[in-house]
Amino acid sequence: MPTGSYVVETTRTAEVEVREQTDLWSERVGAYQTRLDYRYARAEVFRGEMIRQRSDSYQVVTWHSDQIEYVRTPGLIRQMPDPDYRLLFPLAGELLLRQDDQEVRLTPGTGSLLTLGAPFELLHGASLRGVIMSIPAQEIDGPLNRKASLATGLDLSKGLGRVVHSMVRGLNAERGHLTTSQFDAVCDRVVELLCMLTCGDDRPDVPGHLTAVEAVVRRHVRDHAADPDLSGASMARALGWSLRQIQLALQHVGTTPRDLIREERLRLVRERLLRADCEHMTITDLAYASGFSSASAMSTAFRRRFGVSPREMRSKAR
Repeated sequence: MPTGSYVVETTRTAEVEVREQTDLWSERVGAYQTRLDYRYARAEVFRGEMIRQRSDSYQVVTWHSDQIEYVRTPGLIRQMPDPDYRLLFPLAGELLLRQDDQEVRLTPGTGSLLTLGAPFELLHGASLRGVIMSIPAQEIDGPLNRKASLATGLDLSKGLGRVVHSMVRGLNAERGHLTTSQFDAVCDRVVELLCMLTCGDDRPDVPGHLTAVEAVVRRHVRDHAADPDLSGASMARALGWSLRQIQLALQHVGTTPRDLIREERLRLVRERLLRADCEHMTITDLAYASGFSSASAMSTAFRRRFGVSPREMRSKAR
């Protein structure tokens, strides 16, 4: 298993005595999620298994069990406040969720963004296989500048929802081969896409939508700045949006795809110029390794941006 703060843990009630099975399940769910009440359909025997993946920032739990109802009451919320969110969806079977005077039945291809800061009831039968992802509140409330209630139901069967669904399932499938940074990077991307999905309006000129698109585009440029073929059109293909959507989102903050790519490549060059482990690289090497078409194009853009040439900055750093 990968080292670091990324941990994978498995809990199986079959590994303890029958009389201890519900106690084990209640203890683990409470430790992994929050304080809840539990209503077991068959308290005398309870079969269940959960696989937990966690880092310091995120957690993903995949589980299946016998029939059970989880209840988060106002009293439990007062005892143990928890403002964070959970992305919840079934892989098989059905989940019944009641919260904020709404009731939604979740079947495969649908999901919900659940807040632990409000009372809820969650019920499922023995055929359920589900996934629940823990997301810090600031990762949702901040980007969305949230003032109204979030969407109770999410369509995960097509478009952006299907991408989110596939990425979370991929985390579970590759759980034994991930590092801490890899797990967090995928979770970051899932949350960015989820913010966009919960905006509730797919029109490309809605302000909340533009903010979400901009965040995802910036992350994509950071991850792929060194690719010489990176462009507005290639971003649109990779992210599944139109070029116009990307242009509008960046125009909203006063930039363009071309300018954003150049800025990120220049930041990459500057970072490498200041790193001791990159001293062996020539200026030409740095230019090509950072996505520029030539050393002269990179040097011209670098001087215009930072007021010194790449060689001068390296010399000062030394």
